[in-house]
Amino acid sequence: MMMTKIKNVKLNSLSDVAGVRAGDVLVSINGKPVVDFLDYMYLSSDSHVVLELNDRTVEIEADYENLGLEFETMLIDAPKRCHNKCIFCFIDQNAPNMRESIYFKDDDYRLSFLQGNYISLTNLTEADITKIIEYNLPRINVSVHTTNPQLRVEMLHNSNAGNVLEIMRRFADAGISMNCQIVLCRGVNDGEELLRTIEDLAKLSPAVESVSVVPVGLTKYREGLAELIPFDKESASAVVAAVGECQVELLDGVGTRFVFLADEFYLLAEQAIPTFEEYEDFLQIENGVGMMASFIQEFEETEILKSSETKKSIITGVAAYEFISELVKSVSPETQVFAIKNEFFGERITVAGLVTGQDIINQLRGKSLGDEILIPKCMLRADSTVFLDDITVEDVERELNVKVKALTIDGSELKLSL
Repeated sequence: MMMTKIKNVKLNSLSDVAGVRAGDVLVSINGKPVVDFLDYMYLSSDSHVVLELNDRTVEIEADYENLGLEFETMLIDAPKRCHNKCIFCFIDQNAPNMRESIYFKDDDYRLSFLQGNYISLTNLTEADITKIIEYNLPRINVSVHTTNPQLRVEMLHNSNAGNVLEIMRRFADAGISMNCQIVLCRGVNDGEELLRTIEDLAKLSPAVESVSVVPVGLTKYREGLAELIPFDKESASAVVAAVGECQVELLDGVGTRFVFLADEFYLLAEQAIPTFEEYEDFLQIENGVGMMASFIQEFEETEILKSSETKKSIITGVAAYEFISELVKSVSPETQVFAIKNEFFGERITVAGLVTGQDIINQLRGKSLGDEILIPKCMLRADSTVFLDDITVEDVERELNVKVKALTIDGSELKLSL
């Protein structure tokens, strides 16, 4: 039987008062085994809870309150590994000799629920599907890419990939909301295949709330991988036009534009970013969809009462350079903006979130940077000061002899920091 070691018991919590201690092993709740955090969360959400520990049983009148137990890991269980071999997988394109965690591929529905990760559904067992429905998870984010069964099997290199719509229909029937993602590969799942996918997913509205379309990211580390062609101005313009037509039809048909393009498509096509209102609820902003429109809105709504006397420079990726430069110039013409070319992953990678510490050091060494440089927090690992290449903020400060300040991707924070 599954047993879960308790790492900590919050002081004065229901479990603490009931005598549960760190080091106790949780076997079951109300007679059902606790395999992962979802089991713990849902099984403990009751008015009366019976905890079977390794050496005793504890009863708690919980009245639907948090029990206050903490475990070794967030999931309790190990994360579920992805068994796909997607032709566009970014992890397969990472540089060699990076830290081990960089190469781990998760495809875990629990992380989709807890952190918003996108999952392919190909690695779900029937027990997983039943559990998602039984626990009535409010939302699952799905990496769809195509609804053509044969093409999806080919793109994901997984024989289970063709039944994505069948699983999504079961979730829709159970009242589970979904947001979907399409990584668009030129000449593979674009054109008529993209229109088919959008049409199929729209039929699942309102359970499917939104769909994002993002261009495939191609690094210089693709030896032995499928040959993919990057989007250029002409091909990106075709995508913008096709999705724009779909948005008009869907807004009239289902009351929402439903499908949204990553900002990168408009930059590649050299077309204006849609207005703030056109992104509706910004359900896909974490995918780089509507980030610029939101940033502009925040920037323009913020008033600067007093300009900073500190001379600063701003660091960004190539894709956002013109955009950031124009905003900054409007309020602080003396502030320099530097675009960092991605030599680590290859110059086709232009987003700020994949800029590395070594590229910043190599390209800015010897330049007049002022007293402080501002970088977006997306360049750093979550809740840390470490870049993707394990260079730290402190390393950059030492090498460039300047302070570094990481900002959230928020137009208001940038404007107030100038």
